[in-house]
Amino acid sequence: MRRNKRKTDLTGYVYIAPICLVVLLMSVVPIFISLYYSFTNFDGVRAPVFTGWDNYAKLIRDPVLRASMINTLIYTVVTVPVQTVLALLLAFWLSTFRQGRWSQFIRGTLFVPVIASSMVAGIIWRAFMGPTGLINEALGLLSIPAVTFLDINHALMSACIVTVWRNLGYFMVIYFAAILDIPKSLYESADVEGCSFGQKLVYITIPLLRASTFLIVILGTIWSFQAFDLVFSLTQGGPGFSTTTMVMTIYNTSFKQFNLGYASAQAYVLLIIIVLISFVQTKVLNRSGDGSI
Repeated sequence: MRRNKRKTDLTGYVYIAPICLVVLLMSVVPIFISLYYSFTNFDGVRAPVFTGWDNYAKLIRDPVLRASMINTLIYTVVTVPVQTVLALLLAFWLSTFRQGRWSQFIRGTLFVPVIASSMVAGIIWRAFMGPTGLINEALGLLSIPAVTFLDINHALMSACIVTVWRNLGYFMVIYFAAILDIPKSLYESADVEGCSFGQKLVYITIPLLRASTFLIVILGTIWSFQAFDLVFSLTQGGPGFSTTTMVMTIYNTSFKQFNLGYASAQAYVLLIIIVLISFVQTKVLNRSGDGSI
């Protein structure tokens, strides 16, 4: 019987071996290869030439990378709080209907942008926000001056608006599911006491959604630092470098300048930032006492 049990255990390892091999080859190995490339001068054609810390020293003096980091930081600081607050308010409002038809319809409508392609969404919004786009056409009918959504002064904020529109449904669903887990008796007691909508939100809902809020904030922050496809299709990183994000800079360095060694160094800077954010997420969620949604 002991031999059969050992054979069964080994059979399990045989089944998971292929997927483990795929993960190793497609994820783990490239990480270490790119780490080596970050210390080299490599264009993807000729053999890499080891240059030590030159790429990392160059990062400090790179004005484009510095601008992209500032853009990414502004993008994160704007989108994360706005989409978190809006998702919470929407989820709480929809929870008052519980499983009503209107609640299901609004949740389904808000979730459509989540499942849509980011590239397609960016292209559509670019057409909407252009100088002769649908939004300015509508403003013209109302005798309101056209708005230059995608110029150098407004393009980054326009990207933030589109990002909030796309992420809102996902975070709203997380909040909505968490709110449904809150005992209805708490809200019924609050109704008996004559509490308003705002009082129930502040004193009951928000404290009990602490873990979900931390999760949503950290996820939103990580996604913002990884922003590429939506912003790229909306603005191409311009005008100038006004909407160039860190991932977009890595893309340009890799596939336009063919400087894969320097791009690897840039990617590792981004990786360090994301790892630090993940570390903060773990600490904060553990401190909250419950890491579950």
